[in-house]
Amino acid sequence: MALDPSSGFAAAEAVANLAAAADDAALPIFDVQRVELVFSITVDFVAGAAANNVLVLALANGRILRIDLNKPDDIDDIDLPQAKKPTETGVIRKMFLDPTASHLLICTANGDNYYLHSQSRNPRPLARLKGVVIEAVAWSPALPTSSTREILIGAADGNVYEAFVETSTEFYRKEDKYVKLLHRVPDGGPVTGLWVDWVPVPPAGGGKQDVRRLLIATQSRLCHFVGKVGRGHDGSASIYSKLFEGEQPVVHELSRASAAAASMLVVSPDAQEGLRFSSREDEVAERAFAWLSPHGVYHGKLLADGAGTELGNKVFAEAKLLPRAQLASPEGPGRRQVSTEYIDAIALTQWHVICLIGARVVIANRLTGSIVYDQTILDPGQKAVGLCVDLQKSTFWVFTPRTIFEIVPRDEDRDIWKIMLQMQRFDAALQYAHTPAQKDAVAIASGDYLVSKRQYNDAAGVYGKSSKPFEEVALTFIDNDQPDALREYLLTKLSTYKKSSIMQRVMIAAWLVEVFMAKLNSLDDTIVTGAELSDTLNTTQTREQLDAVRAEFQAFVNRHKSDLDRKTVYDVISSHGREEELLFYANAVNDYNYVLSYWVQRERWSEALKVLKRQTDAEVFYRYSSVLMTHAATELVEVLMRQSNLNPRNLIPAMLEYDRNYKGHLAQNQAIRYLQYVVNQLGSTDSAVHNTLVSIYASHPSKDESALLSYLESQGDEPKFDPDFALRLCIQNRRVLSCARIYTSMGQYVQAVNLALANDEVELASIIADRPMSNPALRKKLWLAVAKKVISQQSGGSIKTAIEFLKRCDLLKIEDLIPFFPDFVVIDDFKDEICAALEDYSRNIDALRREMDESSQTAANIKIDIAALDRRYAIVEPGERCYACGLPLLSRQFFVFPCQHAFHSDCLGRRVLEQSGAAKAKRIRECQVQISKGLVGGEKREAMIAELDALVASACILCSEYAIRGIDEPFVKKGDDMDEWAL
Repeated sequence: MALDPSSGFAAAEAVANLAAAADDAALPIFDVQRVELVFSITVDFVAGAAANNVLVLALANGRILRIDLNKPDDIDDIDLPQAKKPTETGVIRKMFLDPTASHLLICTANGDNYYLHSQSRNPRPLARLKGVVIEAVAWSPALPTSSTREILIGAADGNVYEAFVETSTEFYRKEDKYVKLLHRVPDGGPVTGLWVDWVPVPPAGGGKQDVRRLLIATQSRLCHFVGKVGRGHDGSASIYSKLFEGEQPVVHELSRASAAAASMLVVSPDAQEGLRFSSREDEVAERAFAWLSPHGVYHGKLLADGAGTELGNKVFAEAKLLPRAQLASPEGPGRRQVSTEYIDAIALTQWHVICLIGARVVIANRLTGSIVYDQTILDPGQKAVGLCVDLQKSTFWVFTPRTIFEIVPRDEDRDIWKIMLQMQRFDAALQYAHTPAQKDAVAIASGDYLVSKRQYNDAAGVYGKSSKPFEEVALTFIDNDQPDALREYLLTKLSTYKKSSIMQRVMIAAWLVEVFMAKLNSLDDTIVTGAELSDTLNTTQTREQLDAVRAEFQAFVNRHKSDLDRKTVYDVISSHGREEELLFYANAVNDYNYVLSYWVQRERWSEALKVLKRQTDAEVFYRYSSVLMTHAATELVEVLMRQSNLNPRNLIPAMLEYDRNYKGHLAQNQAIRYLQYVVNQLGSTDSAVHNTLVSIYASHPSKDESALLSYLESQGDEPKFDPDFALRLCIQNRRVLSCARIYTSMGQYVQAVNLALANDEVELASIIADRPMSNPALRKKLWLAVAKKVISQQSGGSIKTAIEFLKRCDLLKIEDLIPFFPDFVVIDDFKDEICAALEDYSRNIDALRREMDESSQTAANIKIDIAALDRRYAIVEPGERCYACGLPLLSRQFFVFPCQHAFHSDCLGRRVLEQSGAAKAKRIRECQVQISKGLVGGEKREAMIAELDALVASACILCSEYAIRGIDEPFVKKGDDMDEWAL
């Protein structure tokens, strides 16, 4: 029997919890308390019933008291009809209250029966049941409040009836819709007990099945019926007829039954909160039943698993008898043993049997039969009226003619776990163990039992949550060669330790790694050798077990990675040679450096790249880029190009190391591929990246400079690389075209042309020489250097070819080229060029002569104009006004310009100061100050006046450049009258 300690244990707190529970355990489980009545009575109680927290008391004078215990002060006082004299109706003998306290049957000694609904105060006689002495009632499992539905009634004459009772407010209608005789017990004795409940049966063919169990008790027989019932609609027909007609009961019969002994059938209260009668499909919890017979109390469980006679046989097979002698014999010194005393009444709690024996209340445990309570509660000569139970609220009541007692359970199931433990029912013991100490005791006992049965794996899970010494449990599994059980125990134990128990968790976790590795190696060895692990496990099953253990190890690592010491785990797994588990652990703890290092050491480049693809830490890429570029460059570059968080500068050493060993074509160079991606796609401006790219291009052994030139052209006039560094590399590696391109981009045309010519690259030199178009002198100088090289390379008849080449530059003349020709060159070789040059000179001389003549004529005209200036004048009319201030011009000194504009000298000076530059304005003010204050005199004063006039009157302020400067000034200035500009 395995135990599932799902609620867990707290072994360390076991002792403290036991001590705390000691006080409660010292109190008795049951206590009989006298109920203080809030009302006074003058007659005796003759019957009582309880249900759903409602007490119904019958008095000897025919009155009925209905008390709602939730409102004990509000008491319904009800009289039976025609109860003027007790002899007319008879004293109330028994009352039957349904579990919901909605329906009450009242039975009198004269055989009259009445019905009272909870919402009514008027009992109505049941005519069809008149004369039937009712001894027992079985209520319907599904009880509404408007009617009783179908109920079974057991009579004193041994007959069993089915009845349907409902409330009726109409005089002519009867409460009992029908009463039908169903069955008669064989012995003819009274029916002392009835019970009906549902038996859950899976629906057949999709339809619902109403299967019910019926217990019928007599003085000497207990009958168990199970079967389907018919369908009745609101009391229109009997439903139990089908059951009695189609089923045979299972009978438990007593021999030599005494007619003097009491007999009754009781069931235990609802185990859960409230009754569950509302739905047919609700699961019915197993109750206990007890049959009081002359031999004692026959009790058991109302099992629900089964059907027909099989279920009845099973119920009676598991039932037990508590002998009357065991229950009725008083205990303790001074008590006279009277074993012949009969039990008057019984009731069931969840775990105990309450017996009313004379003046005593005796309570026994149903499981063990031991007496837990034996107390005399009645005075000498006093006799109890009855014992009743509220099945829904689990309350227990004892009635005497004048007194009511309540039997109060106190923590009734406190010792059930011990009893279950003694019976080796460990799951049940754990269910009823309340404190951690109790659960721990159950776990230890369960584990010991499982070990004794050699069920080690089940014991491991139980031991893991108990306080049994760790070393004792571990040695038990080791001594019995049970590594699987040890693994299960360690896993369970690890889960019980708190996070603060760091040392314990680390040690157990490390041991578990060792246990897992040993198990995996054992399974691998079994598979490799082809041997069978056991008589029942073949190689295929071994592989499945290997996969299961591996999956278990992986789950363990993921769950407890924080408890594993990294170095210890690496050492343990490595010592077992478990590569897959080693890498799984490293990945689980995100130790990607270890994984990468592992694959790199074994030169497993593809596996290393798979790990690298999942990384986001840039440092990992920097650390392993050099070795991976050397052995898996293409794949690494693919990975690098997908990373957005890398600094390309940190990858340069790997690129240079790769390029140093690369011997292939430049187009397949992966370092160039990555650097081009960084430059072109990422737009990097890092000079280190560009310098590295130039270095790789320049140092490649190929003579082809097209790639380098293409890169240099793409950089334009503002390159990102270091030109001096690039130039040194290109010169060092004899990259002539590239050097010339760099010189040109630096504006060093002379060096570029000289380098090209030094390497006989005349065409390149000519192209470079044409670059400085804005500097003709430099351009001519460059072309002269080209011409010298070209002419020096030609000989004999090739002189004309050289001259034709040099005609590409319009700045070169034949006289510039003559010094470069050899002395032995015959003039006939370039006679035509000399003639053409002389003709050009002749044309230039004629043009110059014409220009000189024109200049002479212009000079003569200027002299005439200068002479005429002395005779120029302007006429000023008497009323003419100043163009600046608008006042008469002749009022003070003025200036007149050839354009006929006239200004006062001071107005003109002021306007010139406003519109002149800072230097001219400053000089005007200096001259004005010195003249006005007499700081200068004589000829110097005259010269300064002439200078001031020249500065002020050099041009008209209205039609000279002064007017052009003021083109952006608005027509309407601040302070002008806007209305004057209105149209």
